[in-house]
Amino acid sequence: MIDCAAKVKEQMEKGDIGSNRSCEYYPCHHEGQNCSLCFCPFYPCLDPLLGRFVPSRKGGEVWSCEGCHWVHRDDVVRSFFSKVGKGPLSDHDGLMKIKEELQNKHLRIAKTLMVLGATSGAGKSLLTTAFCRHFADQGWKVSPFKGQNMSLNSMVTPEGEEMARAQELQAKGARAVPSSRMNPILLKPMKDDQSQVIVEGRPYKDMRVAEYYDMFAPKEGVEIIRRNIDLLRRINDIVVIEGAGSPAEINMMDKDITNLLTAEMAEAACVLVVNIEWGGAFAYAYGTLMLLPERQRRMFVGTIITNLHGDGSCLRSGEEFLHKTTGVPVIGILPHLELDLPDEDSMFMGTRPSKAGSLKVGVLQLPRISNFTDFDALALSGAEVMFIDRPEQVRQVDAIIVPGTKNTVSDLEWLRSRSLDRAIVEARGNKPILGVCGGYQMLGEIVDDSKGIEGSEPKVWEGLGLLPLKTKFEAYEKRTVQVQGHILGTGGAVRGYEIHMGRTERSGGRPIFLLSEGNGSHEEGTVSEDGMVFGTYLHGVFDLPSFRELFLGKARKGEVAADHRDDDRDTVVERSLEQLARAVERSVDVVQLHRSMGLPEVKQ
Repeated sequence: MIDCAAKVKEQMEKGDIGSNRSCEYYPCHHEGQNCSLCFCPFYPCLDPLLGRFVPSRKGGEVWSCEGCHWVHRDDVVRSFFSKVGKGPLSDHDGLMKIKEELQNKHLRIAKTLMVLGATSGAGKSLLTTAFCRHFADQGWKVSPFKGQNMSLNSMVTPEGEEMARAQELQAKGARAVPSSRMNPILLKPMKDDQSQVIVEGRPYKDMRVAEYYDMFAPKEGVEIIRRNIDLLRRINDIVVIEGAGSPAEINMMDKDITNLLTAEMAEAACVLVVNIEWGGAFAYAYGTLMLLPERQRRMFVGTIITNLHGDGSCLRSGEEFLHKTTGVPVIGILPHLELDLPDEDSMFMGTRPSKAGSLKVGVLQLPRISNFTDFDALALSGAEVMFIDRPEQVRQVDAIIVPGTKNTVSDLEWLRSRSLDRAIVEARGNKPILGVCGGYQMLGEIVDDSKGIEGSEPKVWEGLGLLPLKTKFEAYEKRTVQVQGHILGTGGAVRGYEIHMGRTERSGGRPIFLLSEGNGSHEEGTVSEDGMVFGTYLHGVFDLPSFRELFLGKARKGEVAADHRDDDRDTVVERSLEQLARAVERSVDVVQLHRSMGLPEVKQ
């Protein structure tokens, strides 16, 4: 029999702390596990949250740790080493005392909070982000979660998985590494009644609404959500879950797997969020709660009102009535906040506050626009971003961007139907033009979809002809990778990610970037011979100042750029995350929230 204590002691003396990917058994529990406690010093712990008895092949029963992730978490391992020090490891009772101390700091099964909205746009995504930061600042290991998200605003994780941008922002709030586990089902609309379904970071299938809700969601969908929320609960102290839309859509309640069904799986305390700026806040809250069955209403521990302009004391009678009639107290009133954070949904593009600048950059508001937050960073260099959809607007701006899209050929046809293609071509040479991802494909000469992968019919489409390149859709495969590198010629740094279907080949022009990926590097992008038309697959290309200034410099035509304090978009986002979290802590009864979740008192 292996002496577990001796093995752990040996690894402590070696300083082997972390993942041992060279081990023939890695990963014996889960990807990314900390292997320092190769053999559990607490075995058998007999803890029902961490293991169970199973039949032994030799007869009788044996304690199984197969589902235990706790002892392989970085935070647990490091705390264990700090407590044991150079002390003995052979005293099982002493070790179990250490385990008891550790489990008060590192929960064996995560506590869960679910943030649901009375409507879309209630503020649940930002509140989820704020709570992630709050709990992380309390010293907990935190993860966000949204079982199903419908969004064209996505990103790529370090593992090359695709997930919604909103959950990536929440991961930043939690100070956690983004993972598709946080958003295991992503729906990317392609047409009014059809979406591409991304499962655990990879393209799964294109589905129509009826197929998704009648066949996929109640079977595969439920199990996908169940296994991912269970995993996150086993490798974190707290999981903050975001709902989708409203939990009280009476025509969808039997098919809704993203709201209260998820809350029940996760044993979550629930809060309801209402945006008072929309009007009828108490009616929204009352109607939502009273449409729910009593057992589900009892899951709610509070209502939070968001986006208040002015003094909240005038809402007192409404708060009291809501508490009395629904049994759910109002635990917070959040003031209107001016934040520089990416929006989750393109439906709010037209209502986003405009940041005036000397330069006006026009972004084509394609019907299936994706990753529209790629252009938020332009404001850091004094530019004003305008989403445009008419030829006369193309003529009025100083620079033009054709953004990413979920359906290149369909949005290319839309451009032509509005004569936007002619307006863009006419601007060539007079103002800089950039195509990103699907927009990059449109700027080329040919979009070959002869297999019918991208569009509704097999066809070869003529592009705008502004760049010497051809794109071909050959297979139902997507390139998803994080990259970093520099601009060829200037050496300026860039970073971001690629996320696209189709393969593009350049027949002229010059590459823009040299990008590194894994152990290799490759040239990427295309710039025209006159240096006025650019195309790239790189999302996030403006987040660092180098390419931002290069592109806008073409529009300034020799004018000197203003001096700006922030160069890196991440710096701005981090500052807003802190502002958001502190505002929520001032406005929400977090003491009551901790109590409702079964957590220790708030640390001051």
